[in-house]
Amino acid sequence: MLARSHRLTTPAQFRTAVRSGRRAGGPLVVLHLAATSSPDQPRVGFVVSKAVGGAVVRNRVKRRLREILRGRLALLPLGSLTVVRAQPQTSTATYSDLESAVDRQLRRLIGEAA
Repeated sequence: MLARSHRLTTPAQFRTAVRSGRRAGGPLVVLHLAATSSPDQPRVGFVVSKAVGGAVVRNRVKRRLREILRGRLALLPLGSLTVVRAQPQTSTATYSDLESAVDRQLRRLIGEAA
């Protein structure tokens, strides 16, 4: 489980990440990363639409993505806002496929920031 201090909790935080952040996408996930001047912990939010599947499938995808990002919080810049949007193909992806997709997009975003 992702601690509350690491979760995006308001629509404004999601908007900031998506509208002013950098974007990296692939066939499984799209990541939006917005750096802020805040010294707070990095925050992560998830968007899994009905296009991914029914409620059971969407919840499974969210649980997997939360666990993957929980292990990578140390890689995110302090104060950053990250939104992970699942593409419809995530419904049939394995956990390792999701891991490699998230890692690939994070490397692209964090590499651009450096």
